[in-house]
Amino acid sequence: QVQLVESGGDSVQPGGSLTLSCGASGVTLEQLAIGWFRQAPGKEREGISCISVRNHITSSIDTVKGRIITSRDDDKDTVYLQMNNMKPEDTAVYTCGSTYYSGRGRIAYRGQGTQVTVSP
Repeated sequence: QVQLVESGGDSVQPGGSLTLSCGASGVTLEQLAIGWFRQAPGKEREGISCISVRNHITSSIDTVKGRIITSRDDDKDTVYLQMNNMKPEDTAVYTCGSTYYSGRGRIAYRGQGTQVTVSP
């Protein structure tokens, strides 16, 4: 059974930093493009960044661009989301996930999430 597991969520003050980790069992993350998502209270889930398999190319949405670093350590089979200069609007449940298509159709993995709270 495949499981993605996020960790590192915490409460931080505005302007602070936090690094989230995404690990997995039952699948090798090194072979998957991974996205980070978040869902704030009362809002829809949004994708905020992603990282490719080869060359570790990253992309992020404008509201977090310049404040986050998405990276991966293939030796540890872990993907990271480093957030800096955090704002109260970053408060959300953060999840990592991956979707790809194979002969079996669409395959999607997503973790349960980790809570991030930004408040004074």
